[in-house]
This record gives sequence, structure tokens and C-alpha cells, in this order.
Amino acid sequence: KLAEVIWTFPVVGVFIGALASFVMLIGFQLGLDPLICGLLAVAAQALITGALHEDGLADVADGFGGGNKVVDKLRIMRDSCVGTYGVLALVFSVAIRASLIASMTTQTIAVLALISAGAVSRALVALAMNQLEIVRADGLATGAGKPTNEATLVTLALGAAIAFLLLGASGWIVLLVTFGAAVMVGLFAKRQIGGQTGDVLGTIQQVTEVTVLFSIVWVM
Repeated sequence: KLAEVIWTFPVVGVFIGALASFVMLIGFQLGLDPLICGLLAVAAQALITGALHEDGLADVADGFGGGNKVVDKLRIMRDSCVGTYGVLALVFSVAIRASLIASMTTQTIAVLALISAGAVSRALVALAMNQLEIVRADGLATGAGKPTNEATLVTLALGAAIAFLLLGASGWIVLLVTFGAAVMVGLFAKRQIGGQTGDVLGTIQQVTEVTVLFSIVWVM
């Protein structure tokens, strides 16, 4: 099961962030506007992952925003159609991430930010898998399983180590703020549907990625 190899999540995040950075730097070398370069980086991430996390964000936005009862929320989240809430969530996610990347003070910081965001956000997905109950009898989250406490701690430690290696002392602030964002989304999901699904995990990745980027703009 995926839960048995969750330590690879931050490593995969580094890989995705590095490839997105490469695409962004090509844009800068071509003399493109920083916002366009940021959009290219976000587009590269989506292509690499198959927009898996973006799909989860859209489904959660539609389900939590459009359903009254838990069963209705889960039904809407499973519906392949994207509603108004989902579209808006995707628009804001892409726009905010691209804008934050564009506002980095240097290209080097933008690269470090993308790699750190990829690693930390996916490490926190592992935490959500460990702490939140799976609410479906089938689906991505069920197939992935629940990681052990030891595996979760190793994953979190690896994500934190990558952040400190790339960001230095600023990593403390970034990790603290991002951890808080992950907890808030987790508590919100627990209140809405009683736990997590694959879509909730994707949402946590998206929200924490934005939070990492925002924190780096703030402190660096």
C-alpha cells in the first residue's frame, strides 16, 4: 500500500518542485514576465502530477460548498462534473501560486520555494493520512491505507530537514505556519465529513503548498 512508502512523499515533492523550477527558469531566460513564469511553473506541476491534487481541491470545494448532509457532500465530491465552487477554487489556487512565485525577490529564492513547497506539502499529506479517519469504504484514501506513527514521523522529519536545508533558519517560520494551515484544513474536513478522502488529501497538499509559498514571500 501507498502508506508503506510515505517517506517518499517529500522526495517526490522535491522532484516535482525541481522540474517546475526548471520550466520557470526557462521562462525567465526567454525574458517572459515573472507572472507568466509563475504560471508556467504551476502548469508544469499539474502536468507532472496529472492535476491530481487540483482535482481533489475542486471536488472538496464543490462538496463542502454545495452539500448539506455528509452523504450529499461525499456524493458531490465523487461526481466527475466540476461546479462553481470547484472552478473558483482552481482559479484562486493557480492565480495565488503563480502570483506568489512571481513576487519572490530573486529567481534563486523562487527555486528554493518551489522545491520546499513540494516537499513540505506532501509530508503534511502523510500527517493527514495518519491522523484523520478514512470516511469511505473504497476510493484512493482507502487503497492508500493508514501509515504507522513511526513512518509518519520519518516523513515529517524528512520534509522538515529539506525545508531547513533549503531555507535555513526561515524554515522554522515556514514549517510552523504551514503546519497550522494543515491542521485547520484537517479539522474543517473532520467537521464537514468526519475525516479524510483522497480529495481531502489533495486539498491539504494544495493549501499547504500555497502556505509555504506565502510564508517564504513573507520571511525572505
